[in-house]
Amino acid sequence: MRPLKELFRLDGRVALVTGGAGHIALACEEALAEMGAKIAVVDREQATCDARAADLAKRFGVEAAGFEANLEERDACAALVKRVVNRIGRLDVLVNNAAYTGQSGVAGYAVPFPEQTVDAWDAAMRVNLRAPFQLSQAAHVELAKHRGTILNIGSIYGVVGVRSSLYEGTKMGNPAAYNASKGAIVQLTRYLATVMAPDVRVNCLSPGGVERGQPDSFQKRYVAETPLARMATEEDFKGAFAYLASPASAYVTGQNLMVDGGWTAW
Repeated sequence: MRPLKELFRLDGRVALVTGGAGHIALACEEALAEMGAKIAVVDREQATCDARAADLAKRFGVEAAGFEANLEERDACAALVKRVVNRIGRLDVLVNNAAYTGQSGVAGYAVPFPEQTVDAWDAAMRVNLRAPFQLSQAAHVELAKHRGTILNIGSIYGVVGVRSSLYEGTKMGNPAAYNASKGAIVQLTRYLATVMAPDVRVNCLSPGGVERGQPDSFQKRYVAETPLARMATEEDFKGAFAYLASPASAYVTGQNLMVDGGWTAW
């Protein structure tokens, strides 16, 4: 059998990470870069993509490049895959990490349920669900050439219902569109794992809540509901990214790995 240090190597392979300038994306990009992968950082602004790519290249000595793309646009996904392959030469790992945040000017997203709008619902579905479908479709042939892998990013709220009491007394919200799209991405993972087999593996990683300075009342409630008694940090996801993206998980497909401190185990 090959040693673990070989199974966890990605030398010469290329990973495309959407939402690539974000927090969870950094854990993914660091993990894959440490294993030798070249990184295509995809986000809405070229400057932030370039900054993240430059940082990865400097710290890990790998090739990294930024690619601006608005995944709400119908034609952006196919064009993106072509741009990455043309510039870096191939594609082995697709990480569908981008998520709609409500910052594109569409009203009615992270607000109480009666105030949520169809426009915000549609915008979230375009980014959270349609884009992973289109990117997977566009990348299928290229990934199959290299026995590649797709990693979708889900959520605890793609598996269990929202706990509205966590948000009482705060300005935070949890929209229906987020929950519905994350539940759908888990099922899309299972679908793609069967139709793209045996040449492409497809799995999902579902994070729990990440500590980012939320109100104390929210954090205390969240921690009280978590068996490991804390919120996540980005570092908590690095090992899962490394495992699912590498040959270490060569016989794993169609799975949804919960990295949630036990939140969904109750």
